[in-house]
Amino acid sequence: MVEDLRLDSLEGVGPVTTRKLSDAGVHNVMDLIVRGPVDIAEITGMEKDTAEKIVNKARKHLVEGGLLAKDFISASELYKTRQNIGKITTGTNCLDTLFDGGIETRALTEVYGEFGCGKTQFAHTMSVMVQKSKEEGGLEGGVLYIDTEGTFRPERIVQIAQVHDMDPEKVLDNIIVARAYNSAHQVLILEEAGAIIEKHNVKLIVADSAVGLFRAEYLGRGTLSVRQQKLNHFVHLLVRIAETYDCAAIATNQVMASPDVFFGDPTRPIGGNVVAHTSTYRIYFKKSGKKRIARMVDSPHHPEQEVIFALGEAGVIDPEEAEKKLKKTAKKVTTKIKATVEPTVEPTVEPTVEPTVEPTVEPTVEPTVEPTVEPTVEPTVEPTVEPTVEPTVEPTVDIVEDHGADITSDNL
Repeated sequence: MVEDLRLDSLEGVGPVTTRKLSDAGVHNVMDLIVRGPVDIAEITGMEKDTAEKIVNKARKHLVEGGLLAKDFISASELYKTRQNIGKITTGTNCLDTLFDGGIETRALTEVYGEFGCGKTQFAHTMSVMVQKSKEEGGLEGGVLYIDTEGTFRPERIVQIAQVHDMDPEKVLDNIIVARAYNSAHQVLILEEAGAIIEKHNVKLIVADSAVGLFRAEYLGRGTLSVRQQKLNHFVHLLVRIAETYDCAAIATNQVMASPDVFFGDPTRPIGGNVVAHTSTYRIYFKKSGKKRIARMVDSPHHPEQEVIFALGEAGVIDPEEAEKKLKKTAKKVTTKIKATVEPTVEPTVEPTVEPTVEPTVEPTVEPTVEPTVEPTVEPTVEPTVEPTVEPTVEPTVDIVEDHGADITSDNL
């Protein structure tokens, strides 16, 4: 390892050149590699050939110290080197399977998707997981969080840390938040990040989101080329920092709906081919009800596959854990309901049902039915039939017989 990374340790770099570079934001040898000869020539005003010589000397210095790989190495040596590369666990089995063990260092991982799909939650979760020990899947390092949308919430970090049995105060102390207010400020933060990375042992750089400010400031097709050039500079700078300082880089990206897609998913990431070619790994997050789907879109060696994950108190979680928590909460709710129902039902049922049924039914049935049937049927039938038959038949027969007898006696 190289202990002396000061600018004046390079051959041919005197006090005047050192002062120029320091005033331009280049503070050590690694910053020379990150910025590149073209950028060095622009910010210092020196000739391009001179800047190239200084950058090449800086590269040789780091290669000799073992901080950078040699120009020519065999594939077997590269394979051995990649076996020892650092990875940050996501804390979930599903996403670890997608990333083949976790987020890789010395690479740029781009996560894009629509609003509410879990991009910022994923960034918050990784900001906690990187601080875990290497045995637990972390890198025992700090975080540089570039917040361009004002969505970083320390309360969420505390909640995730408590679930993972970590000290929230220590976790917050290891996260350096840089709020970017415009695209130029966003690039400047990354250019000045070298000293912060070394001082706080930063192992993860988060840009949330990487393209949002560029998209808001450069409107219309007339400014498209300028926007893409500046965006290209920012993304390449992020990749070079990750490779030079041996840290992981995560960039969240916004999306747009492509109007010419009639079938299938019209969602497309912002940034065009500039961002697509620069990102080492590209993952697409999308919503599926209460769950989320992560799909590996582009990777040098990962297969294109999809996994299902969820969001919870611990950040991104496995869907099985989410179902278990739902069952536990459902059990708690049912026990609470039982506790509230049992004491309320028993006292109200007994006094209310019994007194109302007995006194109401018995008195109304007996007096109403009996008096109505008896007086109505009997008097109506008896007086009507008997007096009509008797007086009509008998007097008619008697009068005829008596009158005939009187007539016959007179004639004799």
